[in-house]
Amino acid sequence: MKYLISYFQQHTYYTCSSITKKLFHLICVIVMNEEEEFQRYASMIEYYKNQLTAIEQQFGFLQATINDYAQAKITIEKMKESSNGSEILIPIGGGTFAFAETKDTSKILTDIGSGIIVEKTPDEAIKVINKRIETLQLSQQSLTSLSQQINSQMEEITKKAQQLIGNKQ
Repeated sequence: MKYLISYFQQHTYYTCSSITKKLFHLICVIVMNEEEEFQRYASMIEYYKNQLTAIEQQFGFLQATINDYAQAKITIEKMKESSNGSEILIPIGGGTFAFAETKDTSKILTDIGSGIIVEKTPDEAIKVINKRIETLQLSQQSLTSLSQQINSQMEEITKKAQQLIGNKQ
């Protein structure tokens, strides 16, 4: 393509200058369109990379939440096994624990949403936690699927961009 443009620039004939100029203009338009298309591909790849970064962050947040629920579940199970008046370690977050003495291990206070807290048995509280973990894991699966779709689209666009570069050379 470069050679053809160079040829037309060097060999402009006055007898067919209008035809040559039109052909030269057409070739320039084709080259410009290819460059614009390559820029569009590069922008799309950058956009998809940003999307993947956001998905990774969301996935990490979901995993941290699942871990918190799993820790709560373990704590409830340990409380269930202990008798009233037993000394236990209660996780208070950030890998920090406090000593506590159980008063009534048959009741667990559970947030059911919108700041509403209800009293449940340990088994009922564990069921609520299991359901929340399951919902979060489904969200993770959706994010994984979305990530795979984006990666597939990125590969397709990368191939198109490489073909475009190959055509130029």
